[in-house]
Amino acid sequence: MPEINLDATDIRILNELQRDGRLSNVELAQRVNLSPSPCLARVRRLEGLIDRRVTLLNARKLGLKVNVFIQISLDKQRKATLDVFEREIAVLPEIMECYLMSGDADYLVRALVEDVDALERLIVERITRIPGVASIRSSFALKQVLYTTAVP
Repeated sequence: MPEINLDATDIRILNELQRDGRLSNVELAQRVNLSPSPCLARVRRLEGLIDRRVTLLNARKLGLKVNVFIQISLDKQRKATLDVFEREIAVLPEIMECYLMSGDADYLVRALVEDVDALERLIVERITRIPGVASIRSSFALKQVLYTTAVP
């Protein structure tokens, strides 16, 4: 995809859409001080920068009160081992994020679960059974200080 040069209006459009992806074109145009037709043209031009539009749910209200970060080390860092791990971890619904890391652990995973018993089941019954997993270290988030999905 060719690089898109963003001006101040493009950035305002993207920021508004990140805040509320349900905005109608008319509402968006009002917020960024454009008429609807040029606003729509700009949004269409910017579509390549938009990965997807989602609805963010309140995990606590859904009973998912434990936010945990899990560092996972594999016994081998071969491509085949990494591929198997990534395929297996991606299908676990509790896993919210997974990153291949540099440093002490091979992967950093964030999971949301109901309670400590659910975390134990996730680790013992699911993660430890993924071929190649050598060690697991978990850290509980005590308080969420900042969370955003908006790209600066």
